[in-house]
Amino acid sequence: MRPILLKGHERSITCVTYNQDGDLIFTASKDKTPTLWLASTGERMGTYDAHTGAVWHLDVSWDSLLLVTGSADMTAKIWEVETGAELVSFDHTGSVRSCVFDESGRRALTMCDAFGSVENDRPPKVSIYEQDPLHGADLKQWRRAAEFRLPHPEAGEVKCSLARWTPLGKAILCAFEDGAIKIMDSYTFEVRRTVDAHDSKIQCVSFNPSKTFLLTCSADLTAKMWDLETWDCVKTYRSDRPLNACVFSPTKEHVLLGGGQDAMSVTTTSARGARFETQFFYAAYEEEFGRVKGHFGPINALAIAPDGSSFCSGAEDGYIRLHHFDADYLDMPDPVPEDEDTMSYTSDA
Repeated sequence: MRPILLKGHERSITCVTYNQDGDLIFTASKDKTPTLWLASTGERMGTYDAHTGAVWHLDVSWDSLLLVTGSADMTAKIWEVETGAELVSFDHTGSVRSCVFDESGRRALTMCDAFGSVENDRPPKVSIYEQDPLHGADLKQWRRAAEFRLPHPEAGEVKCSLARWTPLGKAILCAFEDGAIKIMDSYTFEVRRTVDAHDSKIQCVSFNPSKTFLLTCSADLTAKMWDLETWDCVKTYRSDRPLNACVFSPTKEHVLLGGGQDAMSVTTTSARGARFETQFFYAAYEEEFGRVKGHFGPINALAIAPDGSSFCSGAEDGYIRLHHFDADYLDMPDPVPEDEDTMSYTSDA
């Protein structure tokens, strides 16, 4: 499984995602230039140029028509994917850390950090923007439908690390630096449920294709799978490193995890000791069965193609590694303990 090295960013990678068709890859980094790549060859197709600060997050609509990006320049922008044209820019009170579309592709959720002290009156916020009218012909017409304040870290409150839509946009998921998850009503922003998910900051959340399970990973060296109906923790995956990224395989019962030693300490540790590989776990058995190495810094982002044919990892070293799975992996059956026991017994007989 020889990787294709995607070279185009000048600084650390912050986000990687495929479009729903799986033919395009979108990447963001601290170099302020979101980039579009061809998933089959890794060819760089173009960039989206307008931000003046690091781009922390991005998302593409289900129809691959629109791209939303969030940046440290305190703006979130919506782009036309095909032309690279900036359609609209939303000003925020701080660095935009999260930006995602809902299933309609015409409603966007953003989350920004606070800027300065409480007295500055620039608190962290969650905002909802939608096309006006919804699915109208003019893609440049958007409005802010709602805005909610988040806990302010300068006031001694726990900082929100990321925000996502729940399935069908019925609620907003907020993950916090103390490891808690809060499910908020998307109309009133009242807390519907609080889940004590991890012992440390939640770095990433990822839904399975059917949106029935949620995968979370944390600096506490674990990733967990949650039943979205009951919010029970059904599986726990234990790593040997702080985790920054997690994703479900859409075609196999596998979970991919990535992370590594804190970037501030990388210069004092070898790549082998800092553990910069992508880890593969059996989703059902919670057991690691493989690793893919190659990065020289902590993995910050993971994405897998919707058809399960390839995956991407983006790291602190500024590179995206595009791996197309070989036949050995694609044809590999998952082990079934009952079958193994039966085969062993038959063989002995």
